[in-house]
Amino acid sequence: MYAIQPPAINTNKILEASILRTLAWFDLFRYPITANELLYFLDRPATPDALKKSLTQLQASRQVYMLGGFYALHNDPALVIRRRKGNEKATRMLRKAYRIGRLLYCFPFVRAVCISGSLSKCFADEQADIDFFIVTSANRLWIARTAMHVLKKLSYCWGGQHSFCMNFYIDEQALEIPEQNYFTAIEMITLLPVCGEATTNNMMAANSWIQQYFPAARNKEAFYTNNQRVDQLKHGIEWLIDRLPGAARLDDYLMRITASRWQEKEAAGLTNMRGGKMALLTAKHFSKPNPRYFQVEILERYRRKLEMVLK
Repeated sequence: MYAIQPPAINTNKILEASILRTLAWFDLFRYPITANELLYFLDRPATPDALKKSLTQLQASRQVYMLGGFYALHNDPALVIRRRKGNEKATRMLRKAYRIGRLLYCFPFVRAVCISGSLSKCFADEQADIDFFIVTSANRLWIARTAMHVLKKLSYCWGGQHSFCMNFYIDEQALEIPEQNYFTAIEMITLLPVCGEATTNNMMAANSWIQQYFPAARNKEAFYTNNQRVDQLKHGIEWLIDRLPGAARLDDYLMRITASRWQEKEAAGLTNMRGGKMALLTAKHFSKPNPRYFQVEILERYRRKLEMVLK
């Protein structure tokens, strides 16, 4: 008897589908990307030559368009104009963001500061904020967060509140992100470390599941090396706080106050300047936007777009 041979796998088609899935995500944000960016964000390894061949085939079938060195699902030159304008503004804002991030790292119990949000993708529109992802030492997240948000409140005095959007906090006891999906994976691999390279690397190691989505993702070097004098002063303040009889109770108290205030905002249906619902998810080891809103909405939009693109 002759053995039945399994059907040959068309690797070109597999790579083309991967390209379309990647472009579909960025199409949600009207953001064309380069070939090098495609290689980084693909959900499977690919060589530059294989990518070029697949892109040529997709262009021939008018599923993908090249516009001024960028690839997109739509033949719309306005997308490139928008991207270049947003990149230029982001480049200017990033210089400021790195300086602010370095300042935030000086606060007690802060172990890493990263730039997040659209700015971490080097894009800024007219409503862009400077968003930060913060990692603190274990069981001191709420002391650190409260101290940092005192600075944010003060920034309202000179209209600088949009430069201090500390949206996402975790501590060293909760480095693994529980929402393990495409949205959080892409947010993690685009983080721009400002300070705290060792802690950032530990966090990425704790989230090795990201490799399932983006095998080409790699750790990034922090923009600033740690300042020994700042670290010594910061650790001295931490030593004094840790020796207060009620330090642990203070951290818990600050968590309860913040959680209660945000529950009131959510119940009142308050929205941010982009119209998104204001909702914070809080616990002992994290403080972050509630994924039920923006994150879930984006993933559902992505699912529907994939159905159209891949069918």
